[in-house]
Amino acid sequence: MLHRLLFSLLVVWGMCARAAVFHVYWDVGHQNISRDGYSTWPAVGVNGQIPIPPIFITQGDVLSLNVRNSLDKPISLHAHGLFMRNSSYYDGVGMVTECGIPPGSNFTYLVETREQAGTYFIHGHYGLEVADGLRAPFIILDKGKPAVDYDKELLLTLEDWGQQPESQLLEYLKTVPTTALPNDFKTGLINGTNGNFSAPITVMRNTRYRLRILNIGLDHPFKFRMLGHKMHVIEADGVNVEPLEVDGLDIAPGQRYSVLLETLDSDNFNYIYNATMVGDFIPLVEGLNPRYYIGAIEYRKDAAFRKFPLVSDSDLVWADEFNMVPLNRQELLPADRVIELEKRINLTEFGVPYYGLGNWSYTPALVPTLLSVLTTGSFASDSAIYGPQSSVIVLDYQESVELVIGNQMAKSHPLHIHSRVFQIVERGPFGNATAAGLPTVPLQQAGKYPMQRDTLMLPEFGYVKLRFKADRPGAVSMFHCHTEHLDQGMAVVFVEAPELIQKYQRVPQQLLDNCRKLGVKVSGNGAGNIGYNLTGLPPAILVE
Repeated sequence: MLHRLLFSLLVVWGMCARAAVFHVYWDVGHQNISRDGYSTWPAVGVNGQIPIPPIFITQGDVLSLNVRNSLDKPISLHAHGLFMRNSSYYDGVGMVTECGIPPGSNFTYLVETREQAGTYFIHGHYGLEVADGLRAPFIILDKGKPAVDYDKELLLTLEDWGQQPESQLLEYLKTVPTTALPNDFKTGLINGTNGNFSAPITVMRNTRYRLRILNIGLDHPFKFRMLGHKMHVIEADGVNVEPLEVDGLDIAPGQRYSVLLETLDSDNFNYIYNATMVGDFIPLVEGLNPRYYIGAIEYRKDAAFRKFPLVSDSDLVWADEFNMVPLNRQELLPADRVIELEKRINLTEFGVPYYGLGNWSYTPALVPTLLSVLTTGSFASDSAIYGPQSSVIVLDYQESVELVIGNQMAKSHPLHIHSRVFQIVERGPFGNATAAGLPTVPLQQAGKYPMQRDTLMLPEFGYVKLRFKADRPGAVSMFHCHTEHLDQGMAVVFVEAPELIQKYQRVPQQLLDNCRKLGVKVSGNGAGNIGYNLTGLPPAILVE
């Protein structure tokens, strides 16, 4: 026990010895509030605040996030987009990298930022608390000169907000036939308030702004435009981009952009921006889906608004990963190993849907995957010991992996990977879109320097090819749909070089103490047993 504690202290010392430590305290609890102006229900906030204030630190610093759980159920916190090199135990995925924080208990996450600067966010990753308000921007400022010069920064968050706690809706979904699912037409929030009443974006003329735009919502994409202004994309999901001029952005849940906004030389007029929220998984109903929001770009309070003719989306230039070139100019990786995945669904006899990215719908094991890796010796290299429902894929250190993910359904899915970014290699048609009355996804292929990011939309009746190098020894990382479909099983877990995890990682004692408080086993295979004995695991759900 003592050696483990000493190791953890040494890790912390190593992180902090040459970096400033930024301490933040979050007391996570319920707050009865109406964020959309229509419905009031117990949302999840921090320190009595909703929306949760953003966190700003400088690259190289360490965020020490001390979390108190004042809810009546376990929680965990994930720093979305952070690599967590050699510290998977701080990745914050309930029953994958930790057991969760018990009600009335604390856990301190240490987030090291030496490798990264850019636009990220922190959110709940145990159940659906993320949808109920447990989410906040996390901005890592460049330590030195940024890749593109600018004068000031602006921050814009986009969210969807339901008429009831998302956890209630999911429980409904799991217990009644899908034909009876209520249409929860959500409201779009801009900077934390109903998009119809959001505060203006106040700007000065002749100024270069870095506008950071984050979709921190659950399941609705947004289309975003600034009329009368060109935007230049300079960052996507923490990856700096050669400036790309666009008219608008398609922003999926979990995605973030920075755009360079150069204001005009006159303040005679104010302008508007458009944010359109649309769900392809619920009926299109005028006034409810899509939702249209108009906000002000304010140069001068008393200035009139400049008017523009209506323009079709098809006549505009939208940001597209296949038109972006990352500044790091990483060349296309080889494909040492190809892993084929497909979005699949299985309905129980009651019509309850379960999703998967392979043959099995993901369900948490009885032991967090990271703890199974650390305590099963040579067995850890065999995915069978985690149980089929854990959807574990074991990766060899330094192998280049290609993921091919297909989707034969009339719903798109934002796919997010933990611990790294992936190269976006190809996108094309998959299945019969014409029969569903949808356009065929065009074939697009990357050039010499594919764009990289950590979240990408898998299109309706389409496929994507992604590549990454397994150069994160010690990573236990999820790859999943960044909507409620994660809680319905649309995920796999990569275990990278388990022998190196066992050699170099020691979990904090506080994490193990929280496991024991929750009555969760801290050793053994997915069932907490020895070897291949999986007795006690819940039945795996086949989604072939």
